[in-house]
Parts: sequence; structure tokens; C-alpha cells
Amino acid sequence: MLQQILSFLVDTAASFFVYLLLARFHFQWLGVPFRNQVGEFVVLATNWIVRPARRVVPPLGALDLATAVAAWLLQAIALYTLFALRGGDLGSAPGASAALIAMVALIDLLRFSVYMLIFAVIVQAILSWVAPYAGAYPILDAITRRFLRPVRRFVPLIANIDLSPLVLLILLQVLLFPIWSLRGMIGGAF
Repeated sequence: MLQQILSFLVDTAASFFVYLLLARFHFQWLGVPFRNQVGEFVVLATNWIVRPARRVVPPLGALDLATAVAAWLLQAIALYTLFALRGGDLGSAPGASAALIAMVALIDLLRFSVYMLIFAVIVQAILSWVAPYAGAYPILDAITRRFLRPVRRFVPLIANIDLSPLVLLILLQVLLFPIWSLRGMIGGAF
């Protein structure tokens, strides 16, 4: 039972910070303003790891690689810790196991990013119906705009109703199938 509790706590804490780091990375990449409650929270909650990482990892254009690397390393550490808590052993090839954990962590970051976009699209769609002038709407619009724009070129308005969020959600769900399959093939033990 103690192992389950520890696994739950490690997974919860790591996932919380990995999602925050991914949010910070995507906010900067997508041009989401940080001058709001959500943006300020994300920055303040992740500065402890991003500031030191920026001393080592330079940005690549508009991409904040330090934040992405911090999220990736944190997810890899969490995977290793969860594996060790379950009694897993890296065996005679710790280098190969470390590479495997690193690849699974990278796949997890992609999966988490898709989940974040799904969440943003759903919340934005709901807000557009019930509270289109809510303070969070511009943030969600900045997150989803780049992904909805190409879909809107092919999905016309029907009776003045925009079905592009629904189509994007379906496409994102379809994208999750190969991501989960790849994760299962590469890191079934993790």
C-alpha cells in the first residue's frame, strides 16, 4: 500500500509540474500573453526550474528550449522513480534503459501536449456558447487559433455554427492512437 501511495504522489506532483512547464513552453511558442492570472501563475510556479535551465539551454528562435528540456527531464525522472517504486531494475544495460526512459518521456510530452490542446478546445467551445466575453477566452483563442485555422478552411459554417472545434477534437483523438501505440511499443514497462 505504501508503494501505491508513493507512486500516486510522485505521479501527481511530476505531472502537475510537467503540465505547467509544457503550458509555459506552448504559451511562449503560440504567443499567448503572460499578463493574466493563468500566465502569471504558470511563470511563478515554474521559475524555480526554468531560470537555472536557461543558463544551460539557450532558446531556439521563439522556442523556449530550456522549458521544454526541463519538462522532458522532469518526466524522465518521474518515469524512472515510478519504475523503481514498482521494483523495476534497469538490469545489465543501464544506458539502454536510460535511453528508453528518455524516449518514453518525449512521447509523454507529445501526449500531454495533445491533451492540453484538447482541453483548450473543449473549454473554448463551451465558453463561446455560455460566456464569450470571459477573461479566459482570449487565452484559449491564442492557444487554439493556430490549430483551428487550417481546419476552418475545409469545414464551412453550417447555419452559422462553427464545427471546426469538433473536427479538430476528432483529429486530435485519432492522433492519440499512434502516440499510445508508440509508447506501448517502446516503453511498455514504464
